[in-house]
Amino acid sequence: MLHNKTIIVGVTGGIAAYKACDVVSKLRKQGASVHVIMTEAACKFVAPLTFQTLSNHFVISDMFAEPKTWEIEHISLAKKADLMLIVPATANVIGKIASGIADDMLTTTVMASRAPVMIAPAMNTGMYRNPIVQENIQKLKTLGYPFIEPVCGMLACGDEGDGKLADVDTIVESVEAFLAEQKQNPHSQMKETAFPKITDQETLSSTSNTVPQDLKGKKILVTAGPTREPIDPVRYITNRSSGKMGYAVAAQAAKRGAEVTLISGPTVLDTPAGIRSIVRVETAAQMYQAVMDAFPDHDAVIQSAAVADYKPKQYSDSKLKKSDSDLYIELERTQDIAYQLGKMKGNKILVGFAAETDKVTEHAVQKIRKKNFDFIAANDVTKAGAGFGIDTNIITIIDAQGNMHAYPQLLKTEAADIILDEVAALFCRKEQKP
Repeated sequence: MLHNKTIIVGVTGGIAAYKACDVVSKLRKQGASVHVIMTEAACKFVAPLTFQTLSNHFVISDMFAEPKTWEIEHISLAKKADLMLIVPATANVIGKIASGIADDMLTTTVMASRAPVMIAPAMNTGMYRNPIVQENIQKLKTLGYPFIEPVCGMLACGDEGDGKLADVDTIVESVEAFLAEQKQNPHSQMKETAFPKITDQETLSSTSNTVPQDLKGKKILVTAGPTREPIDPVRYITNRSSGKMGYAVAAQAAKRGAEVTLISGPTVLDTPAGIRSIVRVETAAQMYQAVMDAFPDHDAVIQSAAVADYKPKQYSDSKLKKSDSDLYIELERTQDIAYQLGKMKGNKILVGFAAETDKVTEHAVQKIRKKNFDFIAANDVTKAGAGFGIDTNIITIIDAQGNMHAYPQLLKTEAADIILDEVAALFCRKEQKP
């Protein structure tokens, strides 16, 4: 319940504005005192009188209208609020907040408020997936703004995809859960942290977002880490993969409700919380067998492991001794796991990775075609912030139709969520096909 809580609901100019009426009504039924601020565009979709009646408070829309009290309205509201909720949040208002623009009553109040600002986006799929919009969303998440993620479905424009406003009950439940958590731990999410000193971005990012459960009931297989191909009992061929990207994907998928199986090469990482099982392997052959065994029981495979392409043709049972001459090791191809899965794909979702040093896009597109991926996450490992063994990545998502979305440097947990957003959207489209 929300007794004694003051919530400011910001309504912006999207077709989903009518759903904000239901949100306001349900928040009041839970005992909250609700004040509504509307943008000028929002007033074109829903009359302010509707929200005035539902909230039992004057609706504020014009920053220069004659005040109804002697208080400076946006400052007084900003001070009394326990939470600001922007529903629906258009690409426009998200961009304004991310850029620090305060040119109407809503954005001015956001800038003045010390309360948390919860954002429920709603927009056309193309707009939502626009890299600029995604960059603004990621910036706000990093700054501590909690998001109620949109869902996939039929949009008002007739398109199908992600960007649809979350269900009204989900929005209200998210507000209740967020304020309840604040009550239990009042110092963890005080709105000084709306613009926090960022000392641990990964912790901040993971605790500040309302995690969607859009993968609930889905079985996802994730591969991660390097493989080791033995030369003799003390030497092996491997690569620089740390497994951090794959482990981030597994962890975020579990948080979003998926049943996750992680097949991992050798790493020093802890098992991600919430996953169903982990299978530890060492060689490419062991990785191949583990993936083939698990594949039939899963709905999607996300292949982030750096599997060796070659292995020594001969293994020496005893340590090879150093001599005065050069040593030559003959290599042979390992089994191509991704290529084999592509032939067996059926209706499953296959996601690949392309860690490249040159011609990144060209090589990634070739991989998509050869290995029958639905999409690929490509990165240039020579770039600072995108290499092995670190907590960040710089990815470009390329799908089977050739669409590309490049993203800025992100935490690997954030990059994982972008990849999982794509997976969730693919599941949604598959389920809506007759």
